Amino acid sequence: MQETVNEDQQARRHVLSAVSRERGLRPDPDFDRRLEDRFPTLRSLFHSLYGDRNDWLAQLTDLVLQCARSWQDRPTALKALDAEREGNPDWFQANRMLGGVCYVDRYAESLEGVRTRIPYFKELGLTYLHLMPLFLAPEPHSDGGYAVSSYRQVNPKLGTMEQLRSLAAELKDNGISLVVDFIFNHTSDEHQWARKAAGGDPEFSDYYWIFPDRTMPDAFEADVREIFPENHSGSFIQMDDGRWVWATFHTYQWDLNYSNPEVFRAMAGEMLFLANQGVDILRMDAVAFIWKQLGTPCENLPQAHTLLRAFNAVCRLAAPSLLFKSEAIVHPDEVALYIDPKECQLSYNPLQMALIWESLATRDVSLLGQALERRHNIPDGTAWVNYVRSHDDIGWTFADEDAAELGINGFDHRRFLNSFYVNRFPGSFARGVPFQDNPKTGDCRISGTTASLCGMEVDPAEAVERILLAHSVPFSTGGIPLLYLGDEVGQVNDYGYASEPGHEEDSRWVHRPHFPAEQYARRLDPSTPEGAVYAGLKRMIEVRAATPELAGTTLIDFGTNNRSVLAYQRPGESGDSTVLALANFSDSAQPLPAETFGGFSPAAVDLLSEAALQLDDGVTLLPRQYLWLRVTPA
Repeated sequence: MQETVNEDQQARRHVLSAVSRERGLRPDPDFDRRLEDRFPTLRSLFHSLYGDRNDWLAQLTDLVLQCARSWQDRPTALKALDAEREGNPDWFQANRMLGGVCYVDRYAESLEGVRTRIPYFKELGLTYLHLMPLFLAPEPHSDGGYAVSSYRQVNPKLGTMEQLRSLAAELKDNGISLVVDFIFNHTSDEHQWARKAAGGDPEFSDYYWIFPDRTMPDAFEADVREIFPENHSGSFIQMDDGRWVWATFHTYQWDLNYSNPEVFRAMAGEMLFLANQGVDILRMDAVAFIWKQLGTPCENLPQAHTLLRAFNAVCRLAAPSLLFKSEAIVHPDEVALYIDPKECQLSYNPLQMALIWESLATRDVSLLGQALERRHNIPDGTAWVNYVRSHDDIGWTFADEDAAELGINGFDHRRFLNSFYVNRFPGSFARGVPFQDNPKTGDCRISGTTASLCGMEVDPAEAVERILLAHSVPFSTGGIPLLYLGDEVGQVNDYGYASEPGHEEDSRWVHRPHFPAEQYARRLDPSTPEGAVYAGLKRMIEVRAATPELAGTTLIDFGTNNRSVLAYQRPGESGDSTVLALANFSDSAQPLPAETFGGFSPAAVDLLSEAALQLDDGVTLLPRQYLWLRVTPA
């Protein structure tokens, strides 16, 4: 123990001395205070990753100097925001938080177009705007922007970095935080690092997992699964010069080698650059894959968590208010491991999303209720990002062991859900499109807008009810509810997606349509499907913002003994009131007898309709009806 303390003190003295000697760095009490407080954590994490290298302390020193320079360059307004959020660290858990996500080109054509939509964002109530990948990427094979060629250049079709910086500032002035993707598992093969590696530069060849022959690729692939087998077999592809490079996803996306501390420092520099442009939250893409180790599946390894913690420690020094949001579409137990104030303060909730769709198809909420009871509550200082759909496909991410407890065979159930949502099941209302379809096995994932998956092309009136019912869950379970923009006006599939270059073989573009101007024009007419969806969502947004019990993430299970009715409690801080959410996923009315509510006083009010109810009379929910009841203990 004493040896560890001495090593820490020696490392601290070495780094602090280097910072004090660095020319051009002005003394800064705020940075010095944070460095004094947080250096032991950063040093421990960095040593855990790279301590077996002789140059680890020199690398750490250079990293801290990077942080000091980045902090010195950080705009004054962002430093003020850092201080404000340091005093209110749970700002993102407020009940007024509402997220929106869109592709810049498809929703607004350009960053300037996004800027002109700010009045609408305020009308809707957005406080969080996620702009899908907008940085330089190869065309047409960009993987929707996830094959990034530069973290410091905006795609010129969308605008410039100056415009992004200006947009971020204007969004902040209007109470909206900016979210962008940080693609940090891989780069495009057109990134300058990759081009230098392809040219044989030994420094940049070490930025990637590149081997001279198949010996090491074969050894790794003995334990690593294929992600996109239709794109290429295995995890490696052959380069033009005969070498082999790791490419987990597409052939043009090369995995970064984080066992090299130069890569860590380079990516920390890109992260801090984006933070200094005014980005508030980074969506950390493909977090499960970022660390490789021979003899393992190279997914969800402990070092992936150490890496995230180390990047967090860097940000706490140089961009203290920056948050991370994890994207891990893996087993629910693995998803939960990334949710930590010291790793990812925010996380997508893919399980809730998938099980909302499962409940709509089965009219049975058993799996969804089980997930809310077991898997919803997460550590203090963190929050879910809850959504009905995102830019990606829908995969059935529930755990087979959870399903088995309810008498459900996971394999068979996924085949049913796939069949249902691509309209291969008799009586299905859904008009989804298969993604990576294998008709022989029934395996696929699901593409489609919320409206099309809810049956807008079949029965608009019922579809509106399903859309609102589905959204009532993420809007009331806690965390940040997220809307894929266009869904709030019932936008349907774009079946012409395949005619666009680069989209031919990716059905996910069916649910990434262009801005539906005519539908937005009808949003204020409640007699239209667009207006009915918009009015219903607006009401939920307004009620949520006015209801203290819906802040934070704490959720308490509530049993109804009815497999069609989802129920849960959102307690207030004082304990003298609770919001009881009820949602009927059935196509028929569902009565709940008075004894269901025996723990509450008889008088209740539905916050959404403002109607008074007497719980001692029981409650009957109409088909696809949802209620947010304010109740008090008996």
